[in-house]
Amino acid sequence: MLQGQFHLNEMHKTGDVILGGLFQVHFFSSVPDLSFTSQPQQPTCHGVYVLGFKLAQTMAFAIDEINRNSNLLPNVTLGYTLYDNCLQLGIGFRAALSLASGQEDQIVVDDTCVGNPPVVGIVGDSTSTNSIAISNVLGLYRVPMVSYFATCSCLSDRQKYPSFFRTIPSDAFQVRAMIQILKHFGWTWAGLLVSDDDYGLHAARFFQSELSVSGECCLAYTEVLPWDKDTDELRRIVDVMKTSTARVVIVFEHPSRMIHLIDEVVRQNVTGLQWIASVALTESAVLQKPHYMPYLGGILGITIRQGEIPGLREFLLQIHPELHHNSSYRNSLVNQFWEFTFQCRFAPAPAGWLEGGGALCTGHEDLGNVDNEYLDISNLRTEYNVYKAVYALAYSLDDMLRCKPGRGPFSGNSCVSLQSLEPWQLVYYMERVNFTTPFGDQVSFDENGDVVPIYDVVNALWLPDGSTKIQKVGEVKRTALKGEELILDEGKIFWNFESKKPPRSVCSESCPPGTHMVRRKREPECCFDCIPCSEGKITNKSNSLECTSCPEDFWSNPQRDHCVPKKTEFLSYHDPLGICLTAASLLGTFICVVVLGIFICHRTTPIVRANNSELSFQLLLSLKLCFLCSLLFIGRPRMWTCQLRHAAFGISFVLCVSCILVKTMVVLAVFKASKPGGGTSLKWFGAMQQRGTVLFLTSIQAAICTTWLVSSSPTPHKNTQYHNDKIVYECAVGSTVGFAVLLGYIGVLAVLSFLIAFLVRNLPDSFNEAKLITFSMLIFCAVWVAFVPAYISSPGNLADAVEVFAILASSFGLLITLFGPKCYIILLRPEMNTKKAVMGRGIVS
Repeated sequence: MLQGQFHLNEMHKTGDVILGGLFQVHFFSSVPDLSFTSQPQQPTCHGVYVLGFKLAQTMAFAIDEINRNSNLLPNVTLGYTLYDNCLQLGIGFRAALSLASGQEDQIVVDDTCVGNPPVVGIVGDSTSTNSIAISNVLGLYRVPMVSYFATCSCLSDRQKYPSFFRTIPSDAFQVRAMIQILKHFGWTWAGLLVSDDDYGLHAARFFQSELSVSGECCLAYTEVLPWDKDTDELRRIVDVMKTSTARVVIVFEHPSRMIHLIDEVVRQNVTGLQWIASVALTESAVLQKPHYMPYLGGILGITIRQGEIPGLREFLLQIHPELHHNSSYRNSLVNQFWEFTFQCRFAPAPAGWLEGGGALCTGHEDLGNVDNEYLDISNLRTEYNVYKAVYALAYSLDDMLRCKPGRGPFSGNSCVSLQSLEPWQLVYYMERVNFTTPFGDQVSFDENGDVVPIYDVVNALWLPDGSTKIQKVGEVKRTALKGEELILDEGKIFWNFESKKPPRSVCSESCPPGTHMVRRKREPECCFDCIPCSEGKITNKSNSLECTSCPEDFWSNPQRDHCVPKKTEFLSYHDPLGICLTAASLLGTFICVVVLGIFICHRTTPIVRANNSELSFQLLLSLKLCFLCSLLFIGRPRMWTCQLRHAAFGISFVLCVSCILVKTMVVLAVFKASKPGGGTSLKWFGAMQQRGTVLFLTSIQAAICTTWLVSSSPTPHKNTQYHNDKIVYECAVGSTVGFAVLLGYIGVLAVLSFLIAFLVRNLPDSFNEAKLITFSMLIFCAVWVAFVPAYISSPGNLADAVEVFAILASSFGLLITLFGPKCYIILLRPEMNTKKAVMGRGIVS
């Protein structure tokens, strides 16, 4: 039993199958007070929304077109019952329940059932809030509902809304499309305005969620717009917009409530903002008024894909008002639209209408002369969604009726007839419907009841004559290969700024190369300060969160935006110090060769023969090796030079000191042999014994070097400890113990030579070789005692220079002290180079 009738504003057409429709044909409504003491009166609606009425007529046109199509639902006539929701949840909810239950006082279900049947599906509702409320109830009975404008992503929940479908993409895709636009223009700082309903609040939550995931954009503020004209709240919101540094404002709101905000924006003269509008706002003619354009001109909008519906304009021109005065006369949507369009009233006119100069409607006024959006078919977007929704229901019914008995999808492979149709059975076919519109778009629903998403990006062009034009400048779509893709034709976009270029909307400018971002406390992540990178670190990308360290062999340039190779440092042949040391080494080698030549040329002279010419030759050769081994310490260290330099140095100096030691011992033996009974001492220092001693002492050093090289060989080493921006190439000694033993062995031999020479320093003049050896060993030991602390404390290539200097100083010391006096006598004082003079007799002064 029907408990009450609902006849507010409607359109009706009889048929075998009835489709319901819910549309917003009025902006405002007046709901009577609910006293709960008497039955409330019907609400009243006012402020005709032309586009809403056009959408209702589009549904009527689609059904008429289907009835004329012999290939779709043959032998079945579709009818419709359309209601106005007046943008009120309560009115839309009552209308939906009336569509689902029917309007008959009593329906007797038998074979002779008469009367208007309940609808099998509903096209609507237009808002997310209404769709959520209605689907919560109709979903219990699985009544299919196809919305053409409800975009809330929450409606994709199949558990809560099992029979809800829509021909418009959800807000989830709309939000991601807006974020792609923000990224495309580099807008990282934006404000968000949302409506105080499910549509706006869900969009805000999803927007914030997506931004937190991407991390590339931030919201400067999020404001919920009041439901009614709350002047104080609107003034506060506009103050926030005016004082914010964000130049981009994103809006999710319905046109009828957006007007209040824009009026406040105009009152406060807030210009210089780039607006981005959601689907609900973009196509509204309400906001395309000339006095709004200085503030809203250039607005970018996400809007429904535009389509074509051939024959729609002719159908729209065919409507006629109901002139017979029945009970539904004043509830006819056509009549209300007619009165609004021609500014007249049907008889009987309201009291005072004629007295105030108002005209009566005749019903024969010409719609063709009307200049409004009703007859404009150049930009069919929401209408196209309504068109597709009706066809989705029709194709589902057609698929159901074409079922062959025994091959059906239900229990026992059964099919369904119109007489036994249950709503959930039609939902089954809706989930599988797949058809192509005459415009060429394929329509099908995914597992959540959503269509394949595609949006147009439009721009409000402010023309010189003050009028506006909404033009398409791109699209956002999802493809299997590229995912969500944004395509923009920037050359078409009108920017409402003096520069005619996109505005700059960032909280903080991108950090220049060489600096990194430091977040500001208690501010969004897009707000930061730029701090220069420390030495050795760079940033080569804008907005870098941190500085990255350069590779080991690189260092940051002064701008901290590139890593450059570190300067290399070693004792080079090209450096002044290296050149000087190389010259000294070669000079010492040359002097050794000269002295050796002098001694060879004068080898038969007494002074050469008296100073053990063989050991002198060996000593000169070893000194030449000492000079030459210093060259191994100059130049970039290599593996072979690192291994050879210390071995050559150690063996050369041991060979040199061994010769001196043997020479000292020979001097001592000769002195003892000159005394009575001392002749036997010389037999231990013959030529073979001298060579053997030198070879034995040198072989010990060779064994030390071999052990060192095998166990822990010196290797080239890139040292970065001395200088951060330089690489010091040096030879790591490997085993410090091995190096210490090598030096220690040389020191032992040198000290031993010094002690023996010191003991025999006061021998007669004929044996004054001991004095020279004593003095040379004193210089040698002094140089190497000073070398150790200087070597340890010298960094990098200076350590090599210290060692080369020690080698050259000690070598020159030995060369000059041991061979300088002899060469002086040989070359400048030949009269002293006689046997008598050498033996101490007849020395010429």
